[in-house]
Amino acid sequence: MKKILIVLSIIFIGCEKEEIRPFPCLDGNCGYQFAVDTISSPGAKLSPDGYWRVKHNGINYFTIRGLISQLHPVYVVNKVPMVETKYDSDYWIVFDTIQFSTPMYGYMGWFNDQTLNNPIPMGNHVFTINYLKSITSIFNLAGYTISRNMCLDCPYTETLLGTYSKYNYTPTQNIFFDNEMIGDTATIFIQMTFNTDTGPRVVKNHEMKFIFM
Repeated sequence: MKKILIVLSIIFIGCEKEEIRPFPCLDGNCGYQFAVDTISSPGAKLSPDGYWRVKHNGINYFTIRGLISQLHPVYVVNKVPMVETKYDSDYWIVFDTIQFSTPMYGYMGWFNDQTLNNPIPMGNHVFTINYLKSITSIFNLAGYTISRNMCLDCPYTETLLGTYSKYNYTPTQNIFFDNEMIGDTATIFIQMTFNTDTGPRVVKNHEMKFIFM
């Protein structure tokens, strides 16, 4: 009799089902929209060639506003949605005056090289971000800085590279823009993570290209 009970208990345990958590987004798609706020940048518009044309109007920033899909209630904790929006760019400012755009670096996975050792030509000189970092701070258009003392090989480094808007469906980010940038182009990279908690998650990438006028 004892043997039969043991067998039955094993069968019962083996039939237990794992909890199946729902898709992160209520709309089943995890959609999003991003645009330049025309209050901070009057006249900004998206041209047919895919570039946002933004005019400098005397203030040294413009604003990107977003709207992203709402999460399934399972991924909303105490009325706080587990979403995250990260901003990065290919535009760097060094020495307070030298500005350059380079597609050679990005922790968000947009570029192949994360070693920071690809050369950056500036006239007759060639620099690397590792070299520039050793003598000065490097400011990214998205609003973060690579400083002299920053550890680029540490496990937490990725969380320091980029700027974030968390726990809301209307992410907003101010982007630096001064009159020295007029005539330049830049790309802002936006990465959205739907459900930053446990369970299934969806990551979406978007880019906005700019011409500064």
